[in-house]
Amino acid sequence: MQKTIRYKELTNEQIRQMVDSEQAFQSWRETRDEFLHGYEGSYKGTMKWKTRASGQYLYRILNGVEKSLGARSPETEKIKADYTKARNRLRERLKTQEQKLQHLARINRALRLARVPNIAARILARLDEAGLLGSHLTVVGTNALFAYEAKAGVQIDSDVLATEDVDFLYDVRRHLKLVSGDIKRSGLMGILKEVDDSFTRSKQTFRAANKDGYLVDLIRPQDVDELRSKLKGQLGELDDDLIASPIEGLEWLLHAPRFEQVAIAQNGRPVLISTVDPRVYALHKIWLAQNAPLRGAKKRRDLDQARIVASLAIEGMGLSLDDKALSAFPVALVKEGKKLLGLPQKR
Repeated sequence: MQKTIRYKELTNEQIRQMVDSEQAFQSWRETRDEFLHGYEGSYKGTMKWKTRASGQYLYRILNGVEKSLGARSPETEKIKADYTKARNRLRERLKTQEQKLQHLARINRALRLARVPNIAARILARLDEAGLLGSHLTVVGTNALFAYEAKAGVQIDSDVLATEDVDFLYDVRRHLKLVSGDIKRSGLMGILKEVDDSFTRSKQTFRAANKDGYLVDLIRPQDVDELRSKLKGQLGELDDDLIASPIEGLEWLLHAPRFEQVAIAQNGRPVLISTVDPRVYALHKIWLAQNAPLRGAKKRRDLDQARIVASLAIEGMGLSLDDKALSAFPVALVKEGKKLLGLPQKR
């Protein structure tokens, strides 16, 4: 394989720290998910006794909504005791795990492992918490490279990673399977405003920008007949939510095997990135360079990223372009990819 060095390998100390950070993050994430979704939707709420004319009743209170669990009795007293015990246990565990993550963050910064822009990491973290990352929304574009480099144990040259935006591929097929009514009401714009209240939708309705000019784009595959398409390109119901822009060629990314990896944000905190198989990413970049003439100067960057990501996939992760997982791609494109990357053609 023809090789242009555009990345450096992590040291053994850096790799050990990455492993420790990923393990601590995954433990924290499991506890967070149990706290958020463990008891009838969440332990974020509370339980209280309330006196009514006919006696005392146990109420479950969550997001301002009260639900009666029944009159005071040995059964309801046990429900409250068990709930309180589990809630306190999870909160204490989260506190301990959060302290460990903060300690690891300082070390990550000292070892120069902090990579993902903070604003992107905060958006990813909120989408993960909401249950949208990897299910409804997938990271595509340059930010995916942070996941690939972390998995391969390298750091890609900064000029290749330079970006002032994050692109999310929206799986419109999952529109009716949103995990929360709150998310359905507020949509992606609601989540972005939680992260940074300066985010506003631009005139290009698929894009939001904050006061610093950081962009968030929502895209989806182009339908066969866009004029008659009934695909809904919004996560939420509000008129000012982002509307996914239909783009040709994204169906390959939508059906690609998913790739998840923990990377490190610039503040040192681990963050989950859910993207597409690196080989699919590389082949799609090659296709873009060949079939999107309006990209102009971006063509060289597309090919550069394709070479780097393919190199990481094949040499750093032991993956192959002959895998059946890539069968959806045209044979001619795979052959062209191998030619570009200096790989032998399969006989």
